[in-house]
Amino acid sequence: MTKEELRIVYMGTPDFAVEPLQKLYEGGYNIVGVITMPDKPIGRHQNELSASPVKKYAVEHGLRVLQPAKLKDPDFVEELRSLQADLQIVVAFRMLPEIVWNMPRLGTFNLHAALLPQYRGAAPINWAIINGDTETGITTFFLDHDIDTGSVIQRVPVPILDTDNVEDVHDKLMHLGGDLVIETVNNIIAGTVKPIPQSEIQTEGPLRPAPKIFKETCRIDWNKSVKQTYDFIRGLSPYPASWTELEHDGKTSVMKIYASQKEFCQTNEPIGTILTDGKNYMKVAQKDGYQNLITIQLAGKRRMQVAEFLRGFHPQGSIQVK
Repeated sequence: MTKEELRIVYMGTPDFAVEPLQKLYEGGYNIVGVITMPDKPIGRHQNELSASPVKKYAVEHGLRVLQPAKLKDPDFVEELRSLQADLQIVVAFRMLPEIVWNMPRLGTFNLHAALLPQYRGAAPINWAIINGDTETGITTFFLDHDIDTGSVIQRVPVPILDTDNVEDVHDKLMHLGGDLVIETVNNIIAGTVKPIPQSEIQTEGPLRPAPKIFKETCRIDWNKSVKQTYDFIRGLSPYPASWTELEHDGKTSVMKIYASQKEFCQTNEPIGTILTDGKNYMKVAQKDGYQNLITIQLAGKRRMQVAEFLRGFHPQGSIQVK
């Protein structure tokens, strides 16, 4: 079977999923359908609809688009079946019911933004950085009954630099992911794929999960070390962003922190105390040094560099975070 004969259904929603779809389309693969999330209401009155990045790309290139609200809906299942896909590809979509993932004769494979079996779950890039890992990667694997547990087809390791935030790593993995999807499809066509059960893959240390991140997950614990806090901040930057409460002049404001620098030294101030010259720097005292704040945003204000923030911030007395 050739790439022109292989009938592919592609499933995805965000920007991360556009790159592989683009590589498939431009490579001349036979995409018979694209499944993505329903359009989202936006605007002040929620009366406008916004299409997903995957839908926008698919529509621009004349691909057939399906947007089911429920993946078990009988009408959707029947329409999907009518596409007669040989293979389904999932990139950053939703958990599929068995009636969907088990439909194609060659199965359904997923592109995951981690080196499985590490970081199964919704936020693998965030958690790898938060945990201070120096390596992550991408994995293609066949779907089965449990989320992110299917047999691995291929893995590609990618270094995480100490200065990388989520956006940096996301973009690295996104570009490599497009190539890995193409390579995986070609190997499936050639019949050379030999999936490996995740239980047979050796990992260093215990398996770490990558659960969905909520607002309270993003609150900074200043009692942790400088390194842990630094990794936490970049592991949530630029989205959804770490946050803390800034206390000054009897007021409390929510402050998001997008970038910081580590300073290891002995400190004499109580944890959470902010030191500033009022012009160029703000740094938070921690048990083993300071967290120098670089880019911040107060509630209701725009994001800005600390020096710019300090030009309009003149507290009377001490300031701290908690």
